Amino acid sequence: MRVAVLMADGFEMAEYTIPVNALRTAGAKTSVVSLRHGRIRGVNLHEPAHKVRAHLTVDEAKASDYDALFIPGGFVNPDLLRQSRAARDFVTQFDKAEKPIATLCHGPWVLASAGLLKQGRTLTSWPGIRALLEFYKQPAIRQHRFPTEQIHKQSSPQRDEAPQVVLAAMKWLPRPSFRVRACDRRMGGGLRGNSEGSEADRGLTVRALQS
Repeated sequence: MRVAVLMADGFEMAEYTIPVNALRTAGAKTSVVSLRHGRIRGVNLHEPAHKVRAHLTVDEAKASDYDALFIPGGFVNPDLLRQSRAARDFVTQFDKAEKPIATLCHGPWVLASAGLLKQGRTLTSWPGIRALLEFYKQPAIRQHRFPTEQIHKQSSPQRDEAPQVVLAAMKWLPRPSFRVRACDRRMGGGLRGNSEGSEADRGLTVRALQS
């Protein structure tokens, strides 16, 4: 099985290394698909962590080459992905082909922006984005004095590309502190090895998006 791991700068370190290791332990081959070439920066909450090399960009990758899609979380990563038309289209291709999609934490943000939550699907997410997911699920709700359908109509159209200034800033974040590096090692993170092509990451079971 081939699994595309869709993520951008600002992905949460543990939410990449742990699930990907579980996938590889189960025999899956993973490829990192991102918004740009080179190594993308991971984070531990708000602190810089190690980088991971992207194998392909969203413009180069094809959903037909993979059997499933995994989207890690983090605060910054999903927000950058959801602003990219190419990333949203990439996610939509998996859904149209009825291939498994797994995500966690803030990852469902991307699914919402790709329009995949308008069909009454049930999934888990970080508590902070629950209301946003409900908004995407029912874009014309009128609740008390807050007519969300007006907000929906007045909102700016979705972006086609993630803001380059943010991508550039994430690229040049300082190196991880000693404390962060020690934490990564304790989690078993093989991020440095992975950047050089190693298969040694750590793992955790992830939930597939259910229709």
